Amino acid sequence: MITCEHGGNRVPAPYLGQFAGLRDTLKTHRGYDLGALLMARELAAAFRAPLVASTVTRLLVDLNRSVGHPTLHVASVRALPRDERQHIVAEHYQPYRAQVEALVERARASGRRAVHVSSHSFTPELDGQVRTADIGLLYDPARAGEVQLCALWKAALAQVAPALRVRRNYPYEGKNDGFTSHLRRRHAPAAYVGVEIEVNQAIVLGPPRVWAQARAALIASLRMALASPAASP
Repeated sequence: MITCEHGGNRVPAPYLGQFAGLRDTLKTHRGYDLGALLMARELAAAFRAPLVASTVTRLLVDLNRSVGHPTLHVASVRALPRDERQHIVAEHYQPYRAQVEALVERARASGRRAVHVSSHSFTPELDGQVRTADIGLLYDPARAGEVQLCALWKAALAQVAPALRVRRNYPYEGKNDGFTSHLRRRHAPAAYVGVEIEVNQAIVLGPPRVWAQARAALIASLRMALASPAASP
């Protein structure tokens, strides 16, 4: 299954007032993950996998953060009364997560392992630091299935697109607070494998041909990794 938690920068009409001074921010990596939704759609189509995606800006409510996390809402939304914030969570956060939870449960009930790929992208430079990767594969080092899948995926990418700089658990740690971490707590390693892909937005905003080649490489290499005998549970 494929998900995209930060697929767009849409602000629902009732909350436009909270974003009056954030119109420029909405267009940046802080508002959404540029290119992540396109990548997610192409992955889902290539693998005939269910897709769950959101186009509501992460500034309203970040679907990749736990309730109570300090960056769950942008400051202007955090300033709203508690009941309004709870309504936002009930309307946008909980239904999204419930859809994905249901897919994992469906796989588990049929005796299959759920393989979850969460599509993201990252800004080339953050707080003055230039990121030194084109693709990041994020996973929990304590989950053998995730370690194995990401090792196979990285090796396949080296064959398909050797020019791409691929790093594991970069630019973030896969075990940090996030949706995949939440699902790991609920499901055993034999039932659930969760990996986040992170694409450098320099590729997304670069020549369209290069961006298209990167998407094709990610799809082809994942196909190779999943088809490998070493990927069996």
